[in-house]
Amino acid sequence: MKDNFSRRQFIAASSLLLGAAALPASAAANTQDLLNTWHPNSRGAKLRVALIGTGSRGAGMWGRDLQRNYSNELNFVGLCDKNKGRLAFAKQYIGTDCPTYTDFEKMMKESKPDLLIVCTMDSTHHNFIIRGMELGANVLTEKPMTTDEKKVQAIIDAEKRTGKQCRVTFNYRYSPHRAKIWELLQAEEIGELTSVDFHWYLDTSHGADYFRRWHRKTENSGSLWVHKATHHFDLLNWWIESDPETVFASGSLDFYGKNGKFRADNCRECPHTSNCDFYWDVTKNKYYKDLYVDNEQYDGYKRDGCVFKEDINIYDKMAATIKYKNGVQVSYSLTSYSPYEGYRIAFNGTKGRIDAWIEESNKSNNADYDEIVLCKNFGKREYIRIPHGTSGHGGGDKLLQDQVFLPNVPDPLKQSAGARDGALSCLIGIAARKSIETKGVVAISELTDIVLQAKKPYQRMV
Repeated sequence: MKDNFSRRQFIAASSLLLGAAALPASAAANTQDLLNTWHPNSRGAKLRVALIGTGSRGAGMWGRDLQRNYSNELNFVGLCDKNKGRLAFAKQYIGTDCPTYTDFEKMMKESKPDLLIVCTMDSTHHNFIIRGMELGANVLTEKPMTTDEKKVQAIIDAEKRTGKQCRVTFNYRYSPHRAKIWELLQAEEIGELTSVDFHWYLDTSHGADYFRRWHRKTENSGSLWVHKATHHFDLLNWWIESDPETVFASGSLDFYGKNGKFRADNCRECPHTSNCDFYWDVTKNKYYKDLYVDNEQYDGYKRDGCVFKEDINIYDKMAATIKYKNGVQVSYSLTSYSPYEGYRIAFNGTKGRIDAWIEESNKSNNADYDEIVLCKNFGKREYIRIPHGTSGHGGGDKLLQDQVFLPNVPDPLKQSAGARDGALSCLIGIAARKSIETKGVVAISELTDIVLQAKKPYQRMV
């Protein structure tokens, strides 16, 4: 058993919510800690933060939340967006008095941030990540890090060239029940891991929303294989602790887009509202109205696009077989039009199995916990209940932000994720797209110069 930790110690570890004492100190030995340039106490001043992309995520999680919860650690020194109306609202919403810019280069050169946060359209992430590092800043980017293999390689090269860090916001790693799964696997509760069954369901509210927005085009989002599934692939890479080797995939557009009986440009201008189950009045959401609707005049972006528009070219049904360098095989699927939201996952090992059915919407029992089932070969089932987290994304958001913006927060569960992690999560989705196009198996090693390893290296972002 790894690190001489017993099964009882791992299952009893209620400190999981903070990821504090779950592993012995020796678990962090042999890791490569990078130079501490993130935290303000490393140089006796507050962290200077600039933000590019003031949409919902930028203005909210990486804007207002940071201003409210980490004002002792950071100062916003610049906000940037191509939509000047949205930018003005975001400044007021965040509650900062920093300068605003529609010119990224000007913001970087005038504000001189220590950290650049990138929350723009996925297909543009690489531009700001690379240029941000070239202009002297570390970068924190929303997932996915980028959308194709050439952009992945360019980011990896820029990080090496500049000596700066790119960190990816994989908040799913930090949610309590997913961290508990990691602990159980580390403790070898089911022996040697051999395969994983992972099936994700997006409901007709959240799932449909990807088809309303700019995400509906592969050229913007990389498709759900990249934009959404990068979360899932990163979890797999983290849980399995190995690099993905090959991908074979299938996918189609069976429900949204061209499959609708009627369509319009957006819900507010649609003559079919009384007959459409997907009709959504964006103006009833004050935040979206203030942020998007009131600023359409500047860039023409409509937040309530029709889910049946003919220009939709992403898949809404996907499946893949992923093989890892250490021999673990994964069966993965994503459905975007389910009546409920959540996922089923099972880990098969030489000594047993871990099962979880995590429902994230329409919970009939109103339980305040998620349940993991541990079943040993020739033994009884054990039901492990993990209390829900108290922030977004299953409780992961606040724990991720604490680790990024508070000094000396430990990382015993290896949850911090750098550019290599961001790259490999994207590359599985990119390989899946290529597999569908070529109807063949795609080798991850052929996409970039990243050297794949059977034991995934850990590089702590500090």
